[in-house]
Amino acid sequence: MSAAWTDPHPADALLAQAADRFGTPAYVYFAEAIEARLADLATHLGPWFDLSYAMKCNPNPALLAWLAPRVPFLDVSSGGEFARACAAGWGADRISFTGPAKREAEIAAALSAGLGELVIESLREARIADALARGLGRVQDVLIRLAPARVPKGFGDQMAGRPSPFGIDAEDAGQVIPQILALPALRVTGLHIYSGTQCLRPEAIVENWRLFIDLFDRVAADHGLRPGRLVFGSGLGIPYHPGDVGLDLAQVAAGIGPDLEALRRHPRLGQARLVLELGRHLVGQAGYFVTRVVSTKTSRGARIALCDGGLNAHLAATGQFGMVLRRNYVIHRVGGGAGLERVDLTGPLCTSIDRLAGGVDLPPLAEGDLIAIHASGAYGYTASPRDFISHPHPRELWVQDGRIADVTPPGA
Repeated sequence: MSAAWTDPHPADALLAQAADRFGTPAYVYFAEAIEARLADLATHLGPWFDLSYAMKCNPNPALLAWLAPRVPFLDVSSGGEFARACAAGWGADRISFTGPAKREAEIAAALSAGLGELVIESLREARIADALARGLGRVQDVLIRLAPARVPKGFGDQMAGRPSPFGIDAEDAGQVIPQILALPALRVTGLHIYSGTQCLRPEAIVENWRLFIDLFDRVAADHGLRPGRLVFGSGLGIPYHPGDVGLDLAQVAAGIGPDLEALRRHPRLGQARLVLELGRHLVGQAGYFVTRVVSTKTSRGARIALCDGGLNAHLAATGQFGMVLRRNYVIHRVGGGAGLERVDLTGPLCTSIDRLAGGVDLPPLAEGDLIAIHASGAYGYTASPRDFISHPHPRELWVQDGRIADVTPPGA
């Protein structure tokens, strides 16, 4: 995929309308793009998996409400996310709660509200949950999160295979799990693994899920478990940068399908409901970050376009969110334009790291032009330090059936 768009992009009319009506910087999310991704997932992985949306990637309340009738489960990673999900219409019984450092008050609030499943990441957490559940006079369903000893190459971020705050190391499971099973107010209903994310290689995803199945099998056999749920942290990536190739779900399905069919016949695991937990793959490509050029300049031979949104509004695009090597996102000038020039895109902040793109080829830019950064539907608005230097916060806009609505959370 090239970053050098000279012809108008199919979304340009709506992006321009959104910017003119609601101002910039802004995140613009397209419902139809998420709908298409849901259909693609159903076609290729639906025969085996239910979906769980990991809301940390984008917790916009309007998005959560839209997803509620379309996705069976939701995963939260804090008490604040749990409260936001419930306020958006999600039943507490459809929610799981992950996170490596849950506070007792968060666990208490979630259990009191009827949380579906607490994802246990440590013995400490299990003991706290047991005491709280006993105080409520109930037995709480829990999943045990496991951290495999190995993660295949090809994942942008790894949460296992090395020292990690996430889950119970596979090599420690034999010691820890019996202690969890002995807690009377907890019911271990399943197992959970999320060991790597942002992978665009089908063969690596297949290999990783096979590691999951093997670890689920060994843990279930060692501890006499017949889990009702097995959560596969998807790891499904999206193309961010020029030259990236989108993930082929058909290849993933063809590779892992026989293993999942065999899993259905497994004596201990065959009755488990399989859940695919994912976030960015579902919503990431449905969003654009739109920022307006405030001014342009030439500095020591380099063209620079200074924009009204930068690191404060879109941290990930500046390379400060999980990137080892700084690479430009796919970017275009809204409306296209004739010819190309190489330009650096910077934000409004008084810091040299406020750079949205370096040396990107775009039609010549002028004051007032709109820039759209692709793949901004996940880890954009929510992952950015919006109060840094006190510039206006970006808006969040929702496009459905050609209509644009401002869905920025109150107070933002």
